[in-house]
Amino acid sequence: MVTTGLRPRRSALRLLIVVAALAATLLGGLVGGAVPASAHAALTGSTPAQGSVVDQAPEQVTLTFSEGVAMGDDSIRVLDPQGKRVDRGKLRNLCSDSIVKYGAGLPSGLRDGTYTVAWQAVSADSHPVSGAFTFSVGAPSKTTAPVPQQEAGGGLVGALYGIARYLAYAGFVLLAGGATFVVACRPAAALVRSVQRLVVQGWAALTATTLAMLLLRTPYTGSGDLADAFDLGGLQQVLITKPGAALVSRLLLLAAAALFVAVLFGAYARAQEPAEADEDARDAAEQARRHKDLTLGLAIGGVIVAAGLAATWAMAEHASTGLQTAVAMPVDVLHLLAVATWLGGLAALVASLYWGPPVERAAVRRFSRIAFGSVVVLVATGIYQSWRQVGSWRALTDTTYGRLLLIKVGLVVVLVGIAWVSRRWTGRLAEVTAPEDRVPEDRVPEADAGDKGAEAEAEPAEAAPEAEKDTAPEDTAPEKELVSVPAASDASTASTASDATPDPARAAQLARQQAAFHTARTKRLRDADPVRLGLRRSVLAEAAVAVVLLVVTTVLTATEPARTEEAVKAASGGRSAAANQPQVLTIPFDTGGPRGKGTARLDLDPGRSGSANELRLRLSDPSGRTMDVPEVKVSFTLKAKKLGPLPVVPGHLSKGHWRASGVQLPVPGQWQISLLVRTSDIDQVTETKNVKIG
Repeated sequence: MVTTGLRPRRSALRLLIVVAALAATLLGGLVGGAVPASAHAALTGSTPAQGSVVDQAPEQVTLTFSEGVAMGDDSIRVLDPQGKRVDRGKLRNLCSDSIVKYGAGLPSGLRDGTYTVAWQAVSADSHPVSGAFTFSVGAPSKTTAPVPQQEAGGGLVGALYGIARYLAYAGFVLLAGGATFVVACRPAAALVRSVQRLVVQGWAALTATTLAMLLLRTPYTGSGDLADAFDLGGLQQVLITKPGAALVSRLLLLAAAALFVAVLFGAYARAQEPAEADEDARDAAEQARRHKDLTLGLAIGGVIVAAGLAATWAMAEHASTGLQTAVAMPVDVLHLLAVATWLGGLAALVASLYWGPPVERAAVRRFSRIAFGSVVVLVATGIYQSWRQVGSWRALTDTTYGRLLLIKVGLVVVLVGIAWVSRRWTGRLAEVTAPEDRVPEDRVPEADAGDKGAEAEAEPAEAAPEAEKDTAPEDTAPEKELVSVPAASDASTASTASDATPDPARAAQLARQQAAFHTARTKRLRDADPVRLGLRRSVLAEAAVAVVLLVVTTVLTATEPARTEEAVKAASGGRSAAANQPQVLTIPFDTGGPRGKGTARLDLDPGRSGSANELRLRLSDPSGRTMDVPEVKVSFTLKAKKLGPLPVVPGHLSKGHWRASGVQLPVPGQWQISLLVRTSDIDQVTETKNVKIG
């Protein structure tokens, strides 16, 4: 049974659509989950500390970060209990060689109460980071200061920016890898429309997403309001930043890439057309020399443009910060070029195998060798990048970055396994004489893949006489004889139509039938070879895995490096900076007697299980002044594990202040704190409060 060329095409299209949908879903889930964790510069400390109570108002609020950040005068805002901004609005750079610290000055004479510090910055690798915390002067109070509910880089703007990042990577892969496939593996592919569309669409996607990211930088790193994408003032500020400069450089390089693509599918494509039979030897030698020079020029220019485009990522993302940046940036460029050469060439091969003339076995073997070299470079540079960004074996499983890296490595292993299968098909390809090898490629007309008329007439064309089907593989007639075969089954009708006055509609119909006939015949010949059919299927499977791999890679570049996350944990005693802050509880009480109302503030520092905690207690009357009472007691109970109550009797320090050291809470969990306050011989009350101890 002869398989038509339409079914593989439709099945390939369906598979690619399914993979694209899967990739979009995976991108949305991973990007949505990764955005809150994309704070590559982490806050490692602050003065005053989060949740602390100070007796006097500080002169300034300082923030310490794990790596370099970009901040402006509005990056740190201090709000009073009523939500009014009280800082001086002037940022102070307190950074030293090893400490990244910024401060915001405060006026003297701040009233007692709880103050909110809201901060926002852009880390050195272009990703936004933000947060908020509170501290109290004198005693805590209620506050109406608005605290940002959404981290920088999140929401709709963050999702759009993440999608644009993915499409930018995909566009670069298709542009650089597709062009490499044409120049280095199969120059004849410069005439194949499916390959031309692939490369041009890659350039268009990279250009469009670069413009989109340039406009989205302002809301992505600032307000989060999509309307700010058209703020010219914000755009001017973006242009002077490192990410903005990288995006502008990418646009300039894309202008050069447009010229490269025009030459590739213009003069270079024309050089691949078959020479005239009567061309003398001198002209043929001159044409060969010009073709060689053009190939060399395209190769050198293409490498320069591709390396420049890859450098726009390296100069603004992970490689530009951290350890050994002078080595990491060139390594990152090589890594991106290897990915583009492998995956982009793979996409061009898929387009050639499914939507173009038969692919020469030599071209497949050349791509196989180049892909192998790309994998070697990819592995070598990937090992270095992994060491630089991860730092330890434990971080591979304990951090988000490490887990994503393991997923990426697994996908690469799967991809290499499928590529090994493809190489086996390629090896068998050299031992098989395929039917289409007997028909010169330049004699098989290529139908436009988007011609609906050709597809509509393909099945009638396949209804040609059975003898034609049987002898098709042996047909070596030139093109003019092939196109003379009528597509209609009624030969007399065709003869009568040729004698009568030509009907334009009928002529167009015959032309579509003839084109459909040759398209279907070419694909039947191609599908008749099981080796090439197996090669096409394995290469398509490679492309499907590559799409998902590109999604995971995009998310990985937007995730906090494991080495940074581990450094923050180490600086805060093995936990995040927030978890290292003391537990602060406010407990109102009323014993029912004279002067029996008041508020207790209980601080448990560091508020962790398995370590010696210090408990500080302050009692104040309804006016906020400290008050003394005859007796206070504290106990801890963990009902889930039937522990407690564990009594604590704090010692009296001064009026309204008590303290107890060495408070041990054996295990983490939801502990219940019971506070007993006695204001007279008969007036006392016990209040309870739940607190989560890590």
